[in-house]
Amino acid sequence: YTVVCWQYSYTTLENMSGLTLVSEWKHFDGKMRKYSHKSKVLGDLKATFFIYLPSQADSQTVPVLYYLAGLTCTGENGSQKGNFAQVASERGVSIVFPDTSPRGSKIEGEDESYDFGSGAGFYVNATAEKWAKNYQMYSYVNEELPSLIEHNFNVKSGKAGIFGHSMGGHGALVIALKNPQKFCSVSAFAPICNPSKVQWGKKAFSGYIGNNEDEWLAFDATEIMAQNIPQQINNHF
Repeated sequence: YTVVCWQYSYTTLENMSGLTLVSEWKHFDGKMRKYSHKSKVLGDLKATFFIYLPSQADSQTVPVLYYLAGLTCTGENGSQKGNFAQVASERGVSIVFPDTSPRGSKIEGEDESYDFGSGAGFYVNATAEKWAKNYQMYSYVNEELPSLIEHNFNVKSGKAGIFGHSMGGHGALVIALKNPQKFCSVSAFAPICNPSKVQWGKKAFSGYIGNNEDEWLAFDATEIMAQNIPQQINNHF
């Protein structure tokens, strides 16, 4: 059995880059922290993420992994239920847990179903007018969040890995395949790997992107693989 001591500390101290430390607790030899910040990419909404910092990060840069959660989840699911911290502590790895969608945009219909809107951002950049201002989770995970992490924490720049479950597995595959220069590893657990062909993906893509199915393919890992020369991908992974 593994016994984990959860030590909570709540504060509203401001960090660099507009980060606000919301909570912190000791987790094995490291610390888990929750931060909030104003996200320009998500239309100036407040965004939150969790980050695990092993003790090694106190004195040296450490590798960083990004975990993308599935439908209905938040950053809390992986950070509190993932059973990762002992190994991450031993290996000296930082892990970041973003949310699964923007929150509080007050768009009509965003809270009406579990598989679209809140908790279901699908890690795409919405182009449909109703959603385009706020639902830019692809750019948030690929650009804004890594920039915040690299500028505020003792992690290795350009040495990130990304992984996820279900909808998050879809997001991890798409983001890594489209940005191999940024991510040196990718893993996916039970991913929605061909979303343009299944009901979940069709609902999300038609809502966020529109009815032109050709435009969906930019966020479909199977189609991205089919359109790229395998050797180009093998050169990076």
